[in-house]
Amino acid sequence: MRPLLVIFLTVLVDLIGFGLVIPLLTFYSEAFGASAMQVTLLMASYSVAQFFFAPLWGALSDRWGRRPVLLLSIGAGTLMLAGFAASWELWMLFMFRTLHGVFAANISVAQAYIADVTTPENRAKGMGMLGAAFGLGFTIGPWLGGELSVFGLAAPIWAAAALSAINFVLALALLPEPPAKADRVRRVFDPAAVLTVLKHPSVGLAVLLTFTLTFSFAMMESTFALYEEHFYGLNAAQVGRALGVVGVVGTIVQGGLIGPAVRRFGEGALVRVCVPGMGVTLFLLPYAPPWATLIAVLVALAIFNGFLSPSLSALISKGAAPSEQGVVMGTNQSLSALARATGPVLGGLLFSRVAMPASFITAAGLLLASTALAWRATRPQAS
Repeated sequence: MRPLLVIFLTVLVDLIGFGLVIPLLTFYSEAFGASAMQVTLLMASYSVAQFFFAPLWGALSDRWGRRPVLLLSIGAGTLMLAGFAASWELWMLFMFRTLHGVFAANISVAQAYIADVTTPENRAKGMGMLGAAFGLGFTIGPWLGGELSVFGLAAPIWAAAALSAINFVLALALLPEPPAKADRVRRVFDPAAVLTVLKHPSVGLAVLLTFTLTFSFAMMESTFALYEEHFYGLNAAQVGRALGVVGVVGTIVQGGLIGPAVRRFGEGALVRVCVPGMGVTLFLLPYAPPWATLIAVLVALAIFNGFLSPSLSALISKGAAPSEQGVVMGTNQSLSALARATGPVLGGLLFSRVAMPASFITAAGLLLASTALAWRATRPQAS
């Protein structure tokens, strides 16, 4: 379990640093004179760059090994965060934010790393540890960023850079190269491999389902605070506490409950139940007044998402050959980045141009319509 523990800590520290920056991006960029549209583009620039480069890093990790690519990603990320904090012009913010996305190989390579050190039977548990790191990172990071902002808007970004530097030392000292390295095909990146992944009978459907899930969740995340503020009058601290519930529950599910659930029901059954379950909770969310009803719906949403995300990652990993784990997980991460870049744009347009609940209802409709895709992706003959 030592490699899993080390990769968990590596990803956790990285995501705490990432979460530190997220709440401050709007205010920090506005201090440089950014318009609302420029703020949105700055937020999307990281995910757009990640969309193009994640498959490349996944393939290079198959060729060079997981450890070197992870170290490169963490080291470059440290420099980009420091550059972002030290910037004095808006164009510099865009440059460092985009370059940070270019080198953001950590999640896809971490997923491939977990695939290397786990068996198919405990793959979902390993992916659940990664999900728990997400939950903790996005619970601790934004809270810590808000607390540090009293020392200046750049303070949380410098703290994120310092955390990233510590993370580099941690990975350099403790993270071993997984033993499956010798079994991988050492090839250069082939863009056609992305299409090959999508054409795979089971992997391709699961990757598309992951895209739909991420896109829908990003639509919700981008408009949740706006909706709760305008419709229910919640302030930023109250919204933060509400979203903190999602992080805590998600951590519990992905950190402790996913393993027993997969052993009892299997990844396929969890996917088939949780896709429509998430759709229903997203539909109910805008009609859930604070606090008891809102928390109940958010807890349900966190439970469904907590079981669904690692189950999909496990299905994708188990459907790929050992020699292709890097490129498959890189493709999955790339499309997830595209979903995170485009979901908020559509969510914002629906919120501002159609109706306030429109983004939630559209996201719910996408997931409910994807129930048939979930059944196809988890058919026994396709998995």
